[in-house]
Amino acid sequence: MFNIGSVKIENPVVAAPMAGVTDRAFRILAREHGCGLVCTEMISDQALIYGNPKTNILLDCHGEQGPISTQLFGSNVEHMTRAAEIVAGRGADIIDINMGCPTPKIVKNGEGAALMRNPSLAASIVAAVVERVKCPVTVKIRKGWDEHSVNAVDFARQMVRAGATAVTVHGRTRSQFYSGEADWDIIRQVREALDVPVIGNGDVNSPEEAARMMHETGCLGVMIGRAAMGNPWIFSRTLHYLATGEILPGPTPTMRRETAARHYELMAQSKGEHIANREMRKHLAWYTRGLRGAAYLRGRINQGCSREFFTREFWLLLNEANNNTKDIR
Repeated sequence: MFNIGSVKIENPVVAAPMAGVTDRAFRILAREHGCGLVCTEMISDQALIYGNPKTNILLDCHGEQGPISTQLFGSNVEHMTRAAEIVAGRGADIIDINMGCPTPKIVKNGEGAALMRNPSLAASIVAAVVERVKCPVTVKIRKGWDEHSVNAVDFARQMVRAGATAVTVHGRTRSQFYSGEADWDIIRQVREALDVPVIGNGDVNSPEEAARMMHETGCLGVMIGRAAMGNPWIFSRTLHYLATGEILPGPTPTMRRETAARHYELMAQSKGEHIANREMRKHLAWYTRGLRGAAYLRGRINQGCSREFFTREFWLLLNEANNNTKDIR
């Protein structure tokens, strides 16, 4: 257990914010599998200020168990403070400022990872937000912009001096996006330089890797991202391994089917069946990853999803896939 400001985090397993993935349904499943901290998808400061209806879905935390971190992105000090006030007023436990997103449409506006090229502006944003809200403020950063401008340690120091109460470090530069190997040593360097919690991120694909990251870097929390897509069991399996050293078996086809069906119902509650029918296709591709006949399954899933699909056809497809030898990847 560790604290982010006044917020207690019960265990070191943290779910990474992922656009188009970590909605209310995903977060509820992550918490049910023991995740110590979950986070919203990243939310635009401008969308909040101008009342974009879609942001209400991104902010929907109804019925969720906290703590929940709300992640904001932007590059204008006043806009970011106004957005922070809005989410704080809606009960955010933690506000996280995204300074690591590598997406071109984000960085071209000076947001996300582009802020690592402008530490003074980044620090001004943190300081202004900290002054205007009562909840803890954290930042998520990368190793640097590219290998010629690795500045995570000094950048993180400046963010903490500005008032950040925790820092998450993704061990890749912006120029790497999500390719190559994450540099865990930069996480260790940031951890040794700061007196606030550091959460490590990058290439944690298994319980063993989570334990190794914590051992090698000294980070207090380990953030799991892409490995959790269609695989909420990675949170509970990681917690069990950290506590006992024992690797639990992976989910059975029945567990996958039942969890995918629950995921659909949770999403339909938040977004309506029409949106759930469309968005669950990608989640089902992840839930069936690694199963025998997965490519065959994906082909059938892409023909359409519905509540009836989950109550009847999906189970039949899983059984059919087990007898299908076309593609086992």
